[in-house]
Amino acid sequence: MSVPKVLTDFHSHLVPGVDDGARQPADSRSALERFRAEGVTQIITTPHFEGSLTRDQAKFEARLAALDAGWESLRAVVAEDAARAGSALRVERGVEVMLDMPDPDLADDRLRLAGGPFVLVEYPMLRVPPVNAEYALVELKTRGWTPVIAHPERYRNLDPSLVELGRFREAGAFLAMNAGSLFGNYGKIAAGHARRILLAGEADYVTSDYHARGEPGMQRFVRAMGDAGFGEQAELLTMINPGRLLAGEPPLRVPPIQAKGETRSLWNRLFG
Repeated sequence: MSVPKVLTDFHSHLVPGVDDGARQPADSRSALERFRAEGVTQIITTPHFEGSLTRDQAKFEARLAALDAGWESLRAVVAEDAARAGSALRVERGVEVMLDMPDPDLADDRLRLAGGPFVLVEYPMLRVPPVNAEYALVELKTRGWTPVIAHPERYRNLDPSLVELGRFREAGAFLAMNAGSLFGNYGKIAAGHARRILLAGEADYVTSDYHARGEPGMQRFVRAMGDAGFGEQAELLTMINPGRLLAGEPPLRVPPIQAKGETRSLWNRLFG
């Protein structure tokens, strides 16, 4: 199935009043305007969700009720945005699941990206678990869901060799890097990991992780990669593969960056 080559983001926090992202509908409205300005036309927004809630029925229902109410508020903002701009952004829902337990039950469509087979997950405390980190990923795959690990470059204990990412892939997971990490938005360690991940071709997607403050950063990433001579990788990471995710299809493998000679000099000047 072919997918349109349009900027698509599936990691953001635009639902008002439910997490550390948009606080009120006005924040969501401004966020949509900024996405439009960057050329992003397809969005899956992903409020935080603790996996352990799926094992406590009362807390699970309370959290989903709050997310549902916020989602309805966001839908109204999306409709207003479409009327004002004369065209509609595609905005779907999902969550960013904290793997605070190894086997959350994600059968509810609202917990998966646009209700499809992919689930956006993160490990607690921005640290890869020291043992059996892949267990949760295998459990999800066994249940028929495909994990996408959010911002792997931000894990403080990620080995510079990226050995953990190979184990994640073997467990059936894909990897979604934050666009801003390449430019130091999350510190020097995350920036170094981001550059190594891109050079090795270990990212499957690049997303904004936008919290309705500042800029999403997707267009900045695309332009910088293009300027460095890696427009093919940028297109796969921000357009083709996220579009395939929306269609329920696995990503295409992104080629490693072969930075040599003048290209390596430009890469170093741009990204350090």
